[in-house]
Amino acid sequence: MGGAEAGARLRTAAPGDYDPIAAVVDAWWGRAVLPILPRLFLDLFWSSSLVAEDAGGRLTGFLVGVLSPSDPHEAYIHFVGVAPQARGLGLGRALYERFLGLAAADGRTVVQALTSPVNTASIAFHRATGFAVTGPVAGHNGPGTSYVLFDRRLEPGDPRR
Repeated sequence: MGGAEAGARLRTAAPGDYDPIAAVVDAWWGRAVLPILPRLFLDLFWSSSLVAEDAGGRLTGFLVGVLSPSDPHEAYIHFVGVAPQARGLGLGRALYERFLGLAAADGRTVVQALTSPVNTASIAFHRATGFAVTGPVAGHNGPGTSYVLFDRRLEPGDPRR
């Protein structure tokens, strides 16, 4: 790990990480977001998800990612959270870089994500980390929904390969 994540230790998630994440995620976001992070993500996709902890072992961030079981070229970042006191230190970028490396090592050539059009910080972050941004796309998750889509290609010469 580099110094950007200021002492955070990144590790592969485990199913038991769900409860500590569930306990803080709404507070970290400032609104109810737990319903979009069901337990099944860490029960089934823990090996492609990440947890960040400080030197005392306290949760400072997480990334829930999926290596598509249906398309061997695709990976998806479902949810990322960074504790308010750890923001601005590069932890979000470190989580993303670790996941991009994991995806590339598994032969994935594209990583996707999405967010609400009102999440301007997420849109800016994805642009800054090399994701193409599309949208908002009306009806992406059914009638009455609108999402901004992110797409990051992992090229054969990508340093994460």
